[in-house]
This record gives sequence, structure tokens and C-alpha cells, in this order.
Amino acid sequence: MANTALGTGGNLMQALKTRMHWHQTRQKVLAENVANADSPGFRPMEVKAPAIGAGPSGIGLARTSAGHLDLSGRPGGFDNSRAQRFETTPSGNAVNLEDEMMKVAQNQSDYQLAASLYSKGLGLMKIAIGKGR
Repeated sequence: MANTALGTGGNLMQALKTRMHWHQTRQKVLAENVANADSPGFRPMEVKAPAIGAGPSGIGLARTSAGHLDLSGRPGGFDNSRAQRFETTPSGNAVNLEDEMMKVAQNQSDYQLAASLYSKGLGLMKIAIGKGR
């Protein structure tokens, strides 16, 4: 019942915390991919995103109009994360530095967004309990 006292705000804060931990782990994996760009036979790795979606304890987005994008992950849209890579060097290395650096930049941006939202949420909670400002 402790989570009920926090309500949706607690679920949101936990989801943001989970997302930040995932981005930290992903940054390490992407850095290893870049560092091994010249290692013979190396295959780039990826970290599976945490399942934060609609459900009893998850957070979901409502599609209130037919013109809104569907974020359910159903096939039909372009998913760059599952695109087959065709570039493999003669040594068997499949790291594409441009792709990896794009992932690093996007990951950093996404982490900063999650951290900012988390910080704002903490500030709102402090105000709500009378300890802020």
C-alpha cells in the first residue's frame, strides 16, 4: 500500500529511475562497441530497453486521436534498432562507427531528459510536503 500513497507520481519516479539506470548501462555497452571498432571478429552489442509500458504498475500513453502515432511497438513502422547491418570488414568486425556514435549521442540526450524530469519530480514532491522553496 506504500506505493498507493505515492500514487502515479511514485510510479513515474520509479520508471524514470529505471530508465536512467538503463541509459547508464547502455552508455557503457556503446563505449565498448566503439572501443572495439578495430577488433577482428567483434560484433556490436546492445542492451534491451526496460519494459515500461501500460499495465497495472506501468505508465502508458493514451492515443486519443486516429492522427496520433501508435507507440505500441506493433510492426508496420520503421524500427532502426532491428535493421540488419550489411557492413562487415574483412576481419569480421561489424561495428559501424557512425551508427554507434549516433546511438551514443541519442542515449546521452535521452538520459539528460530523464534526469531532468526526475529532478523536477523531486522538486514537486518537496513542494508538496512543504520542504521546497
